[in-house]
Amino acid sequence: MAIRILLSRKLGEIRWTQADLARRTGIRPSTINDMYHEMCERVNLEYLDRICTVLNCDITELLVYDPPQNREEVITTYRKLP
Repeated sequence: MAIRILLSRKLGEIRWTQADLARRTGIRPSTINDMYHEMCERVNLEYLDRICTVLNCDITELLVYDPPQNREEVITTYRKLP
C-alpha cells in the first residue's frame, strides 16, 4: 500500500501504549490496534484529529505517502479496471 500509518513509531517515540492512546482519545482499542499495525483500509478523519491533538503532532508525522516503485505499471493496471 502506498499510504503508511506511522502510529507505532510515534507511540514508541513518546513511550505510550496503544491503551494509553485509546484512553486519552476515546477511540476503541481495536481501532487503535488496526491503525497501529496498518491493517485498516479507511481512517476516520475525526480520529486522526483526536490523535494529532492528544499527541501534539502534525498529520505528516502519522501518515506518509510511499509511492510504488513502478508507478507506470500501477497506473496502467488501474486504467484497465472496469
